Amino acid sequence: MDPVTPAPPAPPPNIRELVITLFELGREITAVLNLDELLQKIPQLIARITKFQAFAVYLLDPRGEELSIAYAVGYPDDVVWTLRVKVGQGLVGTAVLEGQPILVNDVHADPRYVEAVPGSQAELVVPLRRKGRVIGALNLLSDTIGQFTEIDEMLLRQFGAHVAVAIENARLFEHERTYTSTLETLSEIGREFGAILNLDELLTRIANLTRRVIDYRTFGILLVNDRSGELEMKVAVRYGDKVTVPRVKLGEGIVGHAAQLKVAVNVPDVSADPRYIKVVDDARSELVIPLMLQDRCVGVFDLESPELDAFTKNHVDILTLLASQAAVAIENARLYERIRSNEVRLEKEIRFAQRVQAGLLPVELPKRMKGVDVAARLEPARGLGGDFYDFLAPEPNSLVVAVGDVSGKGVAAALYSAFAGELVRSRTFRRRYAPERFTPAGVLLSSNTILYERQLEEYYCTLSYALFDMKRRVVTIANSGLPYPVRCSGDSIAQVEIPGVPLGLFAGSTYDEVSFDLVAGDVFVFCSDGVYDATDGSGREFGYDRLLNVVRATRQQPAREIVDAIFTAVRDFRRDTAPNDDMTAVAVRITNEGLKAEGSGRFPVARVSG
Repeated sequence: MDPVTPAPPAPPPNIRELVITLFELGREITAVLNLDELLQKIPQLIARITKFQAFAVYLLDPRGEELSIAYAVGYPDDVVWTLRVKVGQGLVGTAVLEGQPILVNDVHADPRYVEAVPGSQAELVVPLRRKGRVIGALNLLSDTIGQFTEIDEMLLRQFGAHVAVAIENARLFEHERTYTSTLETLSEIGREFGAILNLDELLTRIANLTRRVIDYRTFGILLVNDRSGELEMKVAVRYGDKVTVPRVKLGEGIVGHAAQLKVAVNVPDVSADPRYIKVVDDARSELVIPLMLQDRCVGVFDLESPELDAFTKNHVDILTLLASQAAVAIENARLYERIRSNEVRLEKEIRFAQRVQAGLLPVELPKRMKGVDVAARLEPARGLGGDFYDFLAPEPNSLVVAVGDVSGKGVAAALYSAFAGELVRSRTFRRRYAPERFTPAGVLLSSNTILYERQLEEYYCTLSYALFDMKRRVVTIANSGLPYPVRCSGDSIAQVEIPGVPLGLFAGSTYDEVSFDLVAGDVFVFCSDGVYDATDGSGREFGYDRLLNVVRATRQQPAREIVDAIFTAVRDFRRDTAPNDDMTAVAVRITNEGLKAEGSGRFPVARVSG
């Protein structure tokens, strides 16, 4: 074999031209935001400052333990797809470990060299550093001994700094684009969920649509059978084929554990978890997401993967949002199927729907809520009503009171109110992650958008939404057409005049907010129009003045007595006249516990655009 001839000495470089070229290359590379396009452009630009026969960009995995080739030129295809280099292994792994460039002009004389491209004689590795950490490396190979110089190393090190910035920018851009696309996809999926009322069709569609936001290998939907206390597999998909899964009791297995505790469970290695029930032979990790309807678990999503630690926090967040939409859709589909059952069972199903509707309403305040006394009462005009209310605690020391009234009565209004109530609840709890977007006005805006997209023109929802911040001693109220709430503070009693367009009528509606300081002894009363519009035998309405008189007379009493007094006054006024609408009243009284009795009963108002 002929001896390898070293490269002839290169002519002295023009430093000024190289610096100008390097500046231009940096500007070009940082202007590219598409990661694939960026990786392809890197070797094209490097070729303008030095020669090489093979090139690769190595990137670290999320754990920072192993490097793989993100893009290569001149490498064998099988090497590109299969090569994995541990940090500290070979010249590339050593450069990444030490965070310093490595120039070797005779690789066969260096014991650290690991051959990836046959015929290589010289190698230049430059780690990619960003904000003090190494994210990968640039690797140049040549078939000529002595090919690379210290100037090549200096230029590639400077260019590598630009590449590291460009890669991070491209990743951030891709992440934001993916996140935005995911939210749009979730919105589309939610709309499609709401349009399917056949339960079997809905569950199959959920399995298919879920693949749009997470590329699962094994996916199942298990629903709780309240009679048997078991989780029953309704849809099970593995690589596109259905598999048979046994029933699982609540509390058993990873799925039963998640359903019983009502929390997401992410197991990175099922072989190390004694709860795991083996169904799929190659499963290594599992993620279970409960389907929550208020505080009730109706089922779970179950995902399994043949890879260890396959599921991330991002997967948990996305699937939790999807599960909340699916839970409402599943409940609506179940309720719809029950209502459409035969006439012989109609009365029984209506009674069941009444229990479901009552079960969706809160029976007590969130735990550990201090400084406030709250009572509520709802009486439908018919068997099923369109009114609803809820008490929520999206953050510590905060209480949300929501009172809603859906147009119409009966079964359709009940379905719509169930959906509207869950919609408001899901938007409220998103405040934990984006408080600036899900203010009272923001919750109304978001709910209006979703309800309008359902295109049920004959239905709409009026809603009063109040956020009590017990730590800051402030209440913020937004309204979308419900009768004005009543506020008592100091010696004053008046309505909080805050108008708003009902939810679901018009796209793009925005809402105002009003804020008040909270003082011990303050009372707030929210009523649906069934209270104000109640009529007697002569056709007279109960009206605002009578309601204010009732509140004025009972404002020193507990919240329960205020609510009961309102219903008693309406019943006495109506006498034998049948109710013409659902009636709901909620009273909120600020107690001495947690607040000092101070203030003068003034009505400070701060309006902001929804």
